[in-house]
Amino acid sequence: MTSDLPEMRASDAERERIAERLRDAVAEGRLDMEEFGERLDAAYKARTHGELEPLVRDLPAPGGSASDRPLPAAEPASGAGDWSGRIGRPATSKGAFAFWGGFGRKGGWTVGRRFTAVVIQAGGEIDLRDANFEDREVVIRCFTLMGGIQVTVPPDLDVDVQGFGFMGGFGEAGGDGTRPSPGSPRVTITGFALMGGVGVERKLRKADKRRLKEARRRELE
Repeated sequence: MTSDLPEMRASDAERERIAERLRDAVAEGRLDMEEFGERLDAAYKARTHGELEPLVRDLPAPGGSASDRPLPAAEPASGAGDWSGRIGRPATSKGAFAFWGGFGRKGGWTVGRRFTAVVIQAGGEIDLRDANFEDREVVIRCFTLMGGIQVTVPPDLDVDVQGFGFMGGFGEAGGDGTRPSPGSPRVTITGFALMGGVGVERKLRKADKRRLKEARRRELE
């Protein structure tokens, strides 16, 4: 007999449980901001179990194991420590706001010494891998309400995460074993996530990934 469970009406509590799993996923780096925003919007609009289930089918169960092995510590980027030409430039952006949408700051932009990002039922991306810095001491404040902000930093950047999440997540992933290079600016990431998530993740620059890939290829020859 075919089960009618997928057509059973979803409750507010069930929609909120799905939303919580999505917030955890974006804080852990499992979802990017665009996909997180799409799934979160679909979760709050869902009427049945059948509409909710596909939104978290590819995510770990609450309290369960996703069979994830810890990733090896990222290797320092080539030319690590070459920060002198990237500090002290005029800011090109000192803040960002998104409501039912999204924002992105990436590439060769210059982050202000005080940068404030606010998202409400929306998503945002802050990528510092190729960014310049107005000052050697930079504070990035992230505030989310039923939304998410992903902050991507290079392995050799000095980063201090101090934010707090309530019914959401605020934290750093992929930071084990990484050390800032000499001369790195110090970036403090703080703020508050309410029913949302702020994820900070260390990733190599694209140019460094290409160099590492080429070096490994040469080693195998």
